[in-house]
Amino acid sequence: MFVKVLDNEVFGFIRPVVDVHTLGISTVGNLLEDCGYKVCIGDSTIVEAIGKISQLDNISLLGRWINKNRITRLGFSYRLDPEDAQRNFGKVFHLLKEHRHFKDQGGFLNQIYFAGLPDACDRIALEYNNQVVVFSGDETQIETLKKIGIPAGKIPLKINFGSKYDEDRLNFARNLIQSGEWKYQLPTLQTKYPSFGTFTDSIVERIKQNKITGNPPLTRVHVGPYNSDYVEAKKEFKSWLKILAQSGFLDIVSIGSSQLSQSDFGTVWGNKPNGGGVPINSKQDLNEIWEASRPMLVRTYAGTRNIPELARIYEETINIAWHALSFWWFNQIDGRGPYTVLQNLEQHLETLKYIALSGKPFEPNIPHHFAFRGADDYTYVLSAYLAAITAKKTGIRYFILQIMLNTPKYTWGVQDLAKARSLLKLVRELEDENFKVFLQPRAGLDYFSPDLEKARIQLSAVSAMMDDIEPENETSPDIIHVVSYCEAISLATPEIINESIQISIKSILEYRKQKKSGLMDNMANNAEVNERTKDLYLEVKNMVAVIEKNIFEPYAAKGLYEIFKRGILTAPYLWEARDEFKDSIKWKTAFIDGSVKVVNENGKPIKPSERLQSIFG
Repeated sequence: MFVKVLDNEVFGFIRPVVDVHTLGISTVGNLLEDCGYKVCIGDSTIVEAIGKISQLDNISLLGRWINKNRITRLGFSYRLDPEDAQRNFGKVFHLLKEHRHFKDQGGFLNQIYFAGLPDACDRIALEYNNQVVVFSGDETQIETLKKIGIPAGKIPLKINFGSKYDEDRLNFARNLIQSGEWKYQLPTLQTKYPSFGTFTDSIVERIKQNKITGNPPLTRVHVGPYNSDYVEAKKEFKSWLKILAQSGFLDIVSIGSSQLSQSDFGTVWGNKPNGGGVPINSKQDLNEIWEASRPMLVRTYAGTRNIPELARIYEETINIAWHALSFWWFNQIDGRGPYTVLQNLEQHLETLKYIALSGKPFEPNIPHHFAFRGADDYTYVLSAYLAAITAKKTGIRYFILQIMLNTPKYTWGVQDLAKARSLLKLVRELEDENFKVFLQPRAGLDYFSPDLEKARIQLSAVSAMMDDIEPENETSPDIIHVVSYCEAISLATPEIINESIQISIKSILEYRKQKKSGLMDNMANNAEVNERTKDLYLEVKNMVAVIEKNIFEPYAAKGLYEIFKRGILTAPYLWEARDEFKDSIKWKTAFIDGSVKVVNENGKPIKPSERLQSIFG
C-alpha cells in the first residue's frame, strides 16, 4: 500500500553500519533527483545511529535529521540476514511511531519503504500488513519509481527512453516464456569432426565447425552440486555430467570446484571444510571427471596457490578447453587465495606464458570483479583491455572475451551494449594472424529474481541482448555462458541447466526472427548506443596511452600492480587491503543515466582524463 507522491516531498534513505551495500541507495536517489525530488542520504553519523537505534540519543538524532530535512518518505535498506533485518527495521519503525514522526501523528513522514533480501521483504510485508512498501531488488528502474509512487508525468523522458530497450526485451521474453515454446527447443545437432570428444578436441575447432554448420552459439555452464561428504559429492557430480552429456544441450562444462580444491589441491585435507563446490584433490579425480563428461569440452577454475603447476595438471588430465585468470583478484584482496596482489600477478603472468606455449585460449576473469566493488564503466572496459594487451604480448593466440551483462544489475541495456561493443572493438583491433578473439557474453550473477517465472523471463531477455552485441553477425556470439534461471535461490540441477539452455537458445533464435520481421528494433545503428560506445572506446583508448607513457613496463606484473595501486582502476567498495589501495577506493561512483561513473563531491561525473590528470599531474 502506498500514498501517491506529491510534488514537494523529500526522500530520505538510511541503513545500518553493518550493511555496506550502498549502490542501490545511490541509484534510487539519483533516479528520484532526476524526477525532481530532493533526496537526503544518511551520513556516517546516521548510519552509526541506526545500528544502535535503541539508545535514546540515537532515535533523537534520527528524528532531528528527519525534521531538519522535512523528510516525508523514508527508505530503509538492509541486505544482510533476514531475521536481523526484520528486527532492526522493527526497532526503527516502532521508535518512529513512539516519537510521533508520522503525518497522522503531526510529524512529516507519509510513507516508509524497505529494501532487502526476498525473505526479509516477505517477513516485513506480512508483519506490517503491507503498510510498508518493500523492494527485493529485482525491480527495473521504471518498476521501482512506479512502486515508490512517482506519477508518470514526473519521470523524465531520458529514463523512459533509456528503459525502452529493456522494457521491449522483457515484453518479448514474457511472451516467449508464457507461450512455452522454449520447451520444444531441441539440442543442437553437433558436427562430429575427427577429434570430436577426444583428448585432442579443442574449443577453437568446435567454434570453427559450429560456424560452418550455422548452429546457434556454443553453450557453457558452471556446474557443481553441493554435498559436505567428499565421496558422495564427487559421485553425484559424475552422475550429473553423464546426464548432461547424454542430453546433448551442453557443449562446455565448467567444473564448479570448491575453494579448497583451488587453494589446497594435492595436499592432505583432513577435516578442512570443503565449502561449496566439487571437491577435487588429485589427478585421478580430474581424469574421472573427463571420462564422465564425454563428449563435452571441460574447463575449471584456476588455482589460487601454485597456479602455473595446477594449469599444467589441468592440461594433462581434462585437456582444459581454456584457461581463465583473474590478475588482480582471487587472492588476499578478496579472501580467495594466500597471495598478495603483486604475488598473484606474478603467478598469473607466469601461468600466462605457459598457456601461450600450450596453444590454449585465455579468458580474463576480471572486469566484473571490479564492477562488483563499485567500479565505474571505464574501469570495467579498461581492465579487460589491459588483460588483452598483456595476453597478446605474452604470446596468447586465442582470447575468449567474457562479458558479464547486467553488472551492476541496475545498468541500462543500452549501456550494457555500449560496454560490450566498446570492449569488443578495442580487443578486435589487436587481432592479426597470431591473435584471435572469441566473444562469450553471460547474464549477471545477481540479476535474477527469486521468483522463478520472472527469472525465466529475465534469462530470455538477457539472451536477446547477447544477440544485439554484434547484431549483423549471425555467427556471434561464439559461446554463451548460460547462467541458470534459479541462480537467486539454489544451485542448478541438470534438469534446470538444460531448461536454461533451451530458454537461451530459443530466445536468440526467436529474437533474430522478430528483428528481421520488424517486430523488434534493430539495435545495430541505435544512436544512443553508438554515442555511449564511442565515449567508452575513446576514453579507454586515451587512458591506455597515458598509462603507457607514465607506468614503467605496464604489462609486467609490477606495472599492472601499479595501475591498480595508483587508482587508475577504481574499486570504491573494496573491503580488504584498503590502506594498500587507498588511491583506488577514494573515488566515489554513482549511477548516471543507466551507467556507473566516477563523481565529485557534488555528484557530478568526472571524466577519466580528469582523474588521470590528478594522478600523474
